[in-house]
Amino acid sequence: MREDTLRVDARPCQPRSREEMARRAAADIADGWYVNLGIGIPTLVANHVPADREVIFQSENGLLGFGPAPAEGMIDPYLINAGKQHVTLLKGAALLHQADSFAMIRGRHLDLCVLGAFQVAANGDLANWATSSNDAAPAVGGAMDLALGARRVWVMMEHTTRDGEPRLVESCTYPLTALGVVSRIYTNLAVLDVTPQGLRLVELVEGLTPAELQKVTAAPILV
Repeated sequence: MREDTLRVDARPCQPRSREEMARRAAADIADGWYVNLGIGIPTLVANHVPADREVIFQSENGLLGFGPAPAEGMIDPYLINAGKQHVTLLKGAALLHQADSFAMIRGRHLDLCVLGAFQVAANGDLANWATSSNDAAPAVGGAMDLALGARRVWVMMEHTTRDGEPRLVESCTYPLTALGVVSRIYTNLAVLDVTPQGLRLVELVEGLTPAELQKVTAAPILV
């Protein structure tokens, strides 16, 4: 049994790993989309794009057309994404001034942004920023521009906090990044869509029932 196996009603199920979450989200990205990946789990999506699909990844620090993480020994120290992770450049890639990068975002030229979050509300409200004293990106950063500028916003996050508190809630208690922007949520337990009626279940991990998912979700789930 994997160390991250979850027990619900004394019956084990296996939550998705972060790589598995990224692979699942990547499978839903359409061919030809321009996509921004937020700091954290979303950056892993670039490593899992299907081979028969072209996805153009954009980073707010000025990259357009970057690819997966470099192989060991092939790192270019000057090529990093907004999360300070090393990346590769694909054929046809471009390096932009940061102002041009944000013009793309604010001009609504991105088909999709995938962000991490602390909380998402049943109506799609997003809370994903915090003030940090470590080396992580502080405060709201570019997330507010991305949340409002991208044509679609998906969220990738663990379904609960380390203390077991739900991250999917009726209304956010953390500071908001944007109102009503999230359309789809990928967690280690499920995929859910945000609809006018509330959170609708798209997919569950193997071994978990909708009733068990509801027990770790603080907003009603439509099946």
